[in-house]
Amino acid sequence: MGGVGKTALAVEAAHRARARGWFPGGTLFVDLRGYDDDPVTADQAVLALLDALGVRDGELPPTTDRRYDAYRTLLAERRDRTLLLLDNASDAAQYLPLLPGTDHHRVIITSRDRPDALPVRLIDLETLTPDESVALLTRALLDTDERDERPAREPEALRELASLCGHLPLALQIAAGMLRRRRHRDVASLVGEIRDAGDATAVLDHGSPGTDLYGRSLVLRPVLETSYRRLPPDRARLLRLLCLAPGAETGTEVISALAGLDTESVLSLLEDLAARHLVKPVGGGNGTVSVMRWRVHDLVRVFGAGVVAGDAKSREEGEAARERVLEFYRRWTDAADDRLRWLPGKPEPERFQDRGQALAWLDGERAGLVAAVEWGREERFADTAVRLALCLAEYLDWRRYFDDWIAVAQAARVAARLAGDRLHEAMAWTNLGLALREAGQAEEAIDAYTRSIDLYQDAGDRHDEAIAWNNLGTALGEAGRKDEAIDAHTRARDLHQATGDRQHEAMAWNNLGLALGKADQAEKSIHAHTRARDLFRAAGDVHGEGRAWHNLGSALRRVNRVEEAVEAYGRSLELHQGFEDWYGDGQTFQALAHAHEDAHRPADARAAWLRAADAFTRADAPAEAARARACARASGDPE
Repeated sequence: MGGVGKTALAVEAAHRARARGWFPGGTLFVDLRGYDDDPVTADQAVLALLDALGVRDGELPPTTDRRYDAYRTLLAERRDRTLLLLDNASDAAQYLPLLPGTDHHRVIITSRDRPDALPVRLIDLETLTPDESVALLTRALLDTDERDERPAREPEALRELASLCGHLPLALQIAAGMLRRRRHRDVASLVGEIRDAGDATAVLDHGSPGTDLYGRSLVLRPVLETSYRRLPPDRARLLRLLCLAPGAETGTEVISALAGLDTESVLSLLEDLAARHLVKPVGGGNGTVSVMRWRVHDLVRVFGAGVVAGDAKSREEGEAARERVLEFYRRWTDAADDRLRWLPGKPEPERFQDRGQALAWLDGERAGLVAAVEWGREERFADTAVRLALCLAEYLDWRRYFDDWIAVAQAARVAARLAGDRLHEAMAWTNLGLALREAGQAEEAIDAYTRSIDLYQDAGDRHDEAIAWNNLGTALGEAGRKDEAIDAHTRARDLHQATGDRQHEAMAWNNLGLALGKADQAEKSIHAHTRARDLFRAAGDVHGEGRAWHNLGSALRRVNRVEEAVEAYGRSLELHQGFEDWYGDGQTFQALAHAHEDAHRPADARAAWLRAADAFTRADAPAEAARARACARASGDPE
């Protein structure tokens, strides 16, 4: 892409190659200015090359064809191998007539566009890695003044500056020049300016130190503008819209929704933008078009969003595109959520054949989904964003992405209020409570559940009010408010019984059993979990039945019915096979290990601890996995 350092690399390579004696005939360099308003043509370039080869004034052939003939003849007769460096080409017509008519010499061409139609060797230059970017900035400062202490004093600020520059060498070079100029200010001050502006190009171009070693202006926006202006209208439109996409990487299906085009059409446009180094394919997608993903460089993204913001027609086009993306996400997230919640006897959800497919799609789109919900803070998108957020709750809970869940629930709450939808606002408060509780913030969760109950009561929604009471009871129990927890779960159970919702009644019985266990009411706890187990089984909720068996095992273990507890944990693990509930499996293996310890079976306990460690590792719960491995070592049984 523009600014990645093509010219600098090519010139440095030419110097090193000549120093090694590869090109005794020297180097011929022509700047074709391919992205300027008035690019150099091949006819103009051949005059410069003939001049460099000593043909000038009266010796210059009178016609263009004869000039090319003279140029090729000179190269053919030139015994010393020569390197021809044709820099900054935008079109093959600029350099094809300049290629030597012999393979004795060598040619390097730099361009922002891949000449895929030509049989030339291609070397793609990527932006720098974070470490390389920091090293470049550090060297740039210390080469100027070895006493500059800022790189050593502010390593994190320097790393953030490199990130804000998108690791693009041109941006890094400008930033280094600014830091040299403002040598009495710290790196963090420049980082703060860029962060506050939200546009690195504006800050860097305003403070640009001038020109580079080749006399080119050290500015970013003109580089981006020239690439954008050269695009055909359909490519330019797609790039603008892609800069509005949620998330850093976007799938082909989402881009199709964004553009309002079919997948094949949008794929062709994306491949052309990739050939121009304005987007980059990432992740591969195993060759499957629908799952291929694409990334726009951060600086290009900010530039494109600015183009949209600066034009009323483009703004409306962008708003409509975002609406299409939100509706696309809502539809398929709803289908994936239906699959995750599906029970035998219910209608088959569309698209996703099993839980694995639904989870894989949600995993791939998670960053975009979370970012899209944030659009709900704008009134135009509020209603759809709320619906999307509610569809994400089960998934985010299942995968234990609690920070994302809190962010989604907060955005949904704001969006529901903006849309004037009190019922969805209540649901958003419920989900926020769930996320906060899972994140260990019990008191904040209690407040969220209380707000949701009030809203449900105002709306006369007894079913969802019951769910909120059940959740409130769990949070109260975790806050040590045992009697209040029992009352809340009992109220939830009674409301579900009144509405005839047996599955949610089972959940209320399950949580009531947990609360009774914490209150040392063991027999009542066993009864509650047994009742939950039976109701889950009747409802066909296999995963729920597995949870009830786990909790029943723990209740039995508390009254020293260890063998029954072991049997209950085993039944739980059997039922959970295929659900990929790794954290839940880890908890059950952990409980099983304790039961084996109670029964003085160290070998069985150690095996269960190791299974727990494996499950927690797969659940991305390293602290729990480490504790399980430590307990396995402490079991004393030799490997």
